[in-house]
Amino acid sequence: MSQQTPLVSFITVNYNQTDLTLELIESIYKYTKVPFEIIVVDNASKVSPKSKISRIYPDVRIIVSGVNRGFAGGNNLGVEVSSGQFLFFINNDAVVTKGAINAILSSFDDPNIGVVSPLICYYPTSAQEVEADVIQYAGATNVNPFTGRNVIIGDKQLNQSQYYQSKPTFYAHGAAMMVKREVLETAGLMSEFYFLYYEELDWCERIRNAGYTILFQPKATIYHKESVSVGQMSTLKTYYITRNRILFMAKNRSKMEYAIFTLFLFFVMIPKNVLLYVLKRQWAHLSVFWKAVKWNFTSNPERKAAMQAPVKRTNVLISPLVKAVA
Repeated sequence: MSQQTPLVSFITVNYNQTDLTLELIESIYKYTKVPFEIIVVDNASKVSPKSKISRIYPDVRIIVSGVNRGFAGGNNLGVEVSSGQFLFFINNDAVVTKGAINAILSSFDDPNIGVVSPLICYYPTSAQEVEADVIQYAGATNVNPFTGRNVIIGDKQLNQSQYYQSKPTFYAHGAAMMVKREVLETAGLMSEFYFLYYEELDWCERIRNAGYTILFQPKATIYHKESVSVGQMSTLKTYYITRNRILFMAKNRSKMEYAIFTLFLFFVMIPKNVLLYVLKRQWAHLSVFWKAVKWNFTSNPERKAAMQAPVKRTNVLISPLVKAVA
């Protein structure tokens, strides 16, 4: 790690995956050629990663949270102790590649650029996949005002350099996104009410509304071990994607658009999902799906707070539940 003032602050959140986090840190040290710092936020893992990480990488700063604050909350804790001009939020189940950081940084030569996400590919798990990268993210379309869904461009496609041009996009990808510090001072931090899923979409809405452009940069590649943290079909994922899809629409779309989305929800989305869960006998998924819907349409102080919460700025004090470890 450089002893100079860091240009880039790498911020990653760990939850019971110390070995994966170590692989990320190794790739950062190997391929980052500018002054940087690494901040690992541990979201109340069963076993603290402090001793294991510090033994191998003593310069890495570790923040141990007394509670699991989710994706947004964990990253926000990292922001509070960071000092870089640019902050690179990267999943702990991702790895950096050669030249990626410099390619991303070069994108900020345009002062209108506020956030940059690289080309994200699925981490290869076989010799065959090493020969042909499979894309996970090459930009994203806008969230449909009526269905509450959007499309990740390039997902599951073989990388044949078809996405070779950098271009503005509606949303960065939470697995790897570099943000200029001044953006945080203008648009605020990520909303912690989402906990998991849709938080970066909500954040990108605010960032674009503040006048910044979000850029997809294909000259930089990050490999991502998708869904190692939660699992492809976990009930946790079912609950938060459902709950936060509805919350996102309520917060970020007009009253008319939200009314139309609500019709879609009750006449299409709910019947379709209930039928699928019943046919597949996925009773646990059905239960959390209904719980997520009810959360948005019953008297709920948590949801009311989420809708009315002011935007947190970067001068927010760190929670007393957090212990900073140098």
